[in-house]
Amino acid sequence: MVENEPVALVFEDQAYTRAELDALSAGLAATLSARGVRAGDRVALMSSNRPEFVVAVRAIWRLGAAVVLISPAWKRAEVRHALEVTDAAHAVGDHPVLAGLRPMLSLEEPIAPGDPGSEARDPDSDAVLVFSSGTTGMPKAVRHTHRSFAAAVRHWHDALELGPADRIQIVTPPSHILGLLNIVTALESGTWVRLHRRFDLDRLLHHIQSDRITVEMAVAPIALAIASHPELESYDLSSLRYIMWGATPVTPSVAETVTRRTGVGWVPAYGASELPVIACNPLKGARLDSAGRAVPGVTLRVVSLETGEPVAPGETGEIQAKAESLMAGYLPAEATQEAFHDGWYRTGDVGHLDADGWLHLTDRSKEMIKVKGFQVAPAEVEAVLHGHPAVADCAVFGVPDPSDGEAVIAAVTTAEPVEAEKLIALVGESLASYKRPREVVFVPEIPRLPSGKVLRRVLKESHGRPADQ
Repeated sequence: MVENEPVALVFEDQAYTRAELDALSAGLAATLSARGVRAGDRVALMSSNRPEFVVAVRAIWRLGAAVVLISPAWKRAEVRHALEVTDAAHAVGDHPVLAGLRPMLSLEEPIAPGDPGSEARDPDSDAVLVFSSGTTGMPKAVRHTHRSFAAAVRHWHDALELGPADRIQIVTPPSHILGLLNIVTALESGTWVRLHRRFDLDRLLHHIQSDRITVEMAVAPIALAIASHPELESYDLSSLRYIMWGATPVTPSVAETVTRRTGVGWVPAYGASELPVIACNPLKGARLDSAGRAVPGVTLRVVSLETGEPVAPGETGEIQAKAESLMAGYLPAEATQEAFHDGWYRTGDVGHLDADGWLHLTDRSKEMIKVKGFQVAPAEVEAVLHGHPAVADCAVFGVPDPSDGEAVIAAVTTAEPVEAEKLIALVGESLASYKRPREVVFVPEIPRLPSGKVLRRVLKESHGRPADQ
């Protein structure tokens, strides 16, 4: 460790300064360069939570290449599709699935430090590609340039008011846009970061106390776990300035329980893979009934769901946005056009802006199901279910869930008897665990329009009711 330089990143009993991270990134970049990685290439990264993930991202950027973030929860078919749609010829990681599909530089091997020297990035070249499933069922790659991602980092830094005196910890997967945004923003802000191998509630609470964490990042499952911890009061959480709630809408009763038991308040925020920071509450005067106001640099409007024309404050419609931090587009490229209307990004979320600019989200016009902050495309799950010979028809939809945001439910009509557990297991064998249905409901028919479009709202409304109602 460089003498007198502050620690930037901690993992278990390892500590790294910014200079050490720079040297390791330079060393890994030299290795990648020797393997043929060049500026403009796309490099797949499939890794568990570990310091080498951070080093790998920075090494890929150092070469002017783009990092393709692949969730370590994904199965072989999902990873293969990601590699094909992004044309990622190179791979780095610690996952056997990726190693089985591309020659992979293993992060299990020691990384020799190198000379950081200087680096030059084209601000308009791709920096990172993350995945956001579309209603077609196949995951789309969201392209962010160095310019757009840097703008998102600035927005997040300003919204959270992060600085060198702050200390945060990361327990969510860094392959998700929020995880990567937290890491990069913290490092750019001089904020001390503890990276956890996985989420463990007692370890999270222990480290808030022992590390004197000042800003805690939470998604719905973490918030619920904190609220229901039987010995929450035994931990000293007084170092926290606030807890940020992101990825899923706030559950007020859960947030209020945590505040009542700990005295720590919440700061709700709202973003998307395509536009990482859209709105955030002020740190003083945060509200649980709103995602906050548009962060400086982001412009919001609400348009009619029927006409597409802007509506007055207080009127409900689709939320649309413009910002320098907006994605450059999707891969496949033909999916990009439907995401925009008159130059505005269509979030697919429904809500309203009040007269004072506070954003209130009420629904989603898209059919995506959001589980633990991850998007699940109904069509992707339906495609797997349709592969079972007993399934005559099916439709997948989401229902509210206090811990996960939403739960995946599959409505199925059968040609022959089949156990629900077998269908759930079938999905689990083919797709990531968070895409697996919580429940399979057997129905006499799937409600559809004459065009064949599934009436998911009918299924949602009837879910939980006896079959004869």
